[in-house]
Amino acid sequence: MACLSMALSLQVARADEFIVDDIQVEGLKRITPGTVFNYLPITIGDKIDEKRSQEALRTLFKTGLFKDVRLSRKGDVLVVSLVERESIADITFEGNKAIKKDDLLKGLKGAGFAKGDVFDEAKLDRVVQELSRQYYSNGHYGSKIEPTVTPLDSSSVTVNFKIVEGLAARIQAINIVGNKSFPTSTLLREFKLTTPTWTSWFSKNDQYSKQKLAADLETLRSRYQDDGFVDFKIDSTQVSITPDKSGVYITININEGNRYNIGTVKLSGRLIIDEKLLLEKIQTRQGMLFSRKSVTQTQKDLGDRLGEEGYAFANVNAIPKINPATKTVNLTYYVDPGQRVYVRRVSFNGNSKTRDEVLRREMRQLEGGWISTKAVERSKVRLQRLGYFEDVNVETPAVAGSIDRVDVNYTVKERPSGTLSLGVGYAQTAGIIFNANVSQNNFLGSGKNVTFAFSNSDIQTLYRLGFTDPYWTIDGVSVGAFAQYSAINGTNQQITAYDSKTLSTGLNFGVPISEYNALSFGVAFEDTSINANPLYLDPQVLQFILVEGNHYNDVRLSAGYAYDTRNATIFPTDGVLQSIKLEGTVPLGDLLFYKVNYDSRYFFDLGRDYVFVLKGQAGYGAVYGNTFEFPFWENFYAGGPRTVRGYEESTLGRQDQYGRATGGNVMVIGNAELVLPVPGLREMKSVRVSAFYDVGDVWNTLYDPIKFRETRMSAGVSGIWLSPFGAISVSIAKPFNKQPTDHVQVFQFTFGTTF
Repeated sequence: MACLSMALSLQVARADEFIVDDIQVEGLKRITPGTVFNYLPITIGDKIDEKRSQEALRTLFKTGLFKDVRLSRKGDVLVVSLVERESIADITFEGNKAIKKDDLLKGLKGAGFAKGDVFDEAKLDRVVQELSRQYYSNGHYGSKIEPTVTPLDSSSVTVNFKIVEGLAARIQAINIVGNKSFPTSTLLREFKLTTPTWTSWFSKNDQYSKQKLAADLETLRSRYQDDGFVDFKIDSTQVSITPDKSGVYITININEGNRYNIGTVKLSGRLIIDEKLLLEKIQTRQGMLFSRKSVTQTQKDLGDRLGEEGYAFANVNAIPKINPATKTVNLTYYVDPGQRVYVRRVSFNGNSKTRDEVLRREMRQLEGGWISTKAVERSKVRLQRLGYFEDVNVETPAVAGSIDRVDVNYTVKERPSGTLSLGVGYAQTAGIIFNANVSQNNFLGSGKNVTFAFSNSDIQTLYRLGFTDPYWTIDGVSVGAFAQYSAINGTNQQITAYDSKTLSTGLNFGVPISEYNALSFGVAFEDTSINANPLYLDPQVLQFILVEGNHYNDVRLSAGYAYDTRNATIFPTDGVLQSIKLEGTVPLGDLLFYKVNYDSRYFFDLGRDYVFVLKGQAGYGAVYGNTFEFPFWENFYAGGPRTVRGYEESTLGRQDQYGRATGGNVMVIGNAELVLPVPGLREMKSVRVSAFYDVGDVWNTLYDPIKFRETRMSAGVSGIWLSPFGAISVSIAKPFNKQPTDHVQVFQFTFGTTF
């Protein structure tokens, strides 16, 4: 015991009592004298006797900082001689695979055992118990932990924990007792824990975890309470372990209770907004099944609506009144808006390169006005969509000494605004792709974009120089200019054989007409030449060249409209994109034609990392004036990773005598996708996996009627990874309704191409 190591050099009898004139501390290496004086219950001027000295010894030992404490007297000076305990220089682990080192250290720190702390051997048993607890909570009931303490010098030690994890206990069965309204299989389908499946080796969802079970129990409770079972209860949960500690049996006893409908729904409190406007936000209606989820969402929606009017700290509480006799729940939403809050200042931090004005022009929350939580959040989204920042955070701290003013502080983390990329990629349809791209998305911090791009493949060679000013005017009108050279080798594609070269230059304008709506206009000059061997040409192509020649100068005008509410430009999870674009040549050129392109995308966040996506594309082209027919190089094509998977790229529709696609002036494409969470990769935002169903085709209405019954279809799975080396996408598809002449390609992939 510690008291046996006390050495009391000062034997104090009544005759030896003295008044302390000074205190000296000896033997300290790491600990400061001030720390000792803070603990020592004796000060200068105190009268010391045997009782006081014993009290001092016990107090210093209780600190746990010292292995030995001695008190002695030199005249009227009290001498405190100390031997410090060693400090923990390092903590290491061997054999840990199931739990990361950082997680183990975090648990030890909570137990008061961390690097730099004083080493107390008496704590080792508790530390081992803490490590065992972490392993038990992860299903490793057979784990063994052996600590080893190694002195480094007289003042420090290292502690090594040798861990034998053993096999994690597998869940053999999960039983739910007392469920009458839902089958056990339906309830277990929503659990993260499960009995072994073919994916368990990867997801580890069959390994028992106390934390996962707690989450599943909450999911079970929510499942019932969202379906009207207000008084649902979990009576007990038993977790049984097999004698060999390799299997776990879980039994959950529940009491469903009665199912309740919603009775009356009222608003009360201080309704500073028209009650009709607030009632529009209420999702719980009389006669509906009671749903805790709907009640919670209604509270949030009401709070957000008040926040739009400056009541940023509004509090909305749902007060339920349960009536067992009628099995109804009367709901009263009590509204406490609090004080209307105004914004003193909007500021930005972290933008060392980007000018403040570039960020400020994206703001929808203005200084001096009342705060709108919707405007604050929308401003954050607009900053994220710029593409200049890796991360954007916003805080609204209260102004000191004020109850109705806040500051809105945006903190951004800039990413490099200039890029120089050189790369080699490969696509099944395009072969080897060489590309170079020099761009400044945020030129000199002004928000302007300057780009030079070059790519070369078996199909296409491209040079492009571009410039865009997104805020040409203070109202957000954008202007862009470009010059481009493109050479296409159709012989190397699965399309009718011809080569083309196009030189184009033009201007584009974007005009925002509301927060989510914008118009676009453009004008371009194009010089196109066609080179083809008549012996291998489709008769349609040959006839066009014979009538119109093989060199054309055209002036192309375009106009478009877009409605975009997506929450991100890459991998969005919610929102809508609707766009339509009309482009055509004018009589100043050689050819007279026009094209209409429509693009529609809907993203539905289903929760738990599931996203449902609907996409639709349609295109139509025609001629006017004295132009012979729609230019064949302007045709639409379908098939491949970007349209209808399972078919070779650009191979659908009418074919020439050599089996090469000729494209068409009409295109219809539809895609439905369910984005799936990837076990173990939920945190990786650069990976996306989905199950899809594609449908689409192209038609040339000059030669064949539109036959929707021949529309090609496919279903399968796909994945894309935005790797540091470029986008890698793969898909496996089963084609349906295919025709004998179709070029089927079940497995498709691209690497290094533009996403």
